[in-house]
Amino acid sequence: MAKQDADRTTLDLFADERRPGRPRTNPLPRQAQLRLNKRNQLRRDRERGLKRIELKVDERLFSKLNVLADERRLSRAELIQTLLLQQLEQLESK
Repeated sequence: MAKQDADRTTLDLFADERRPGRPRTNPLPRQAQLRLNKRNQLRRDRERGLKRIELKVDERLFSKLNVLADERRLSRAELIQTLLLQQLEQLESK
């Protein structure tokens, strides 16, 4: 039986064949890349003086924040920071 180039059902015939695709550019496995990227992101945030706050909100509020952030062309984090600063300024002025 002859090898048909279009036949992909017998994978052992094509085990040594190079498939086209994007070449591997990073020697690390994906999980290691993610850990390294997260570590670098945390380092950049720390250098910029940023602190992390986690906040759980209901789905309706989350949707409203997303819409408002899109309207103002801000990220959700920037919008929340702006709203918090405005509220704090109002409280301090009373």
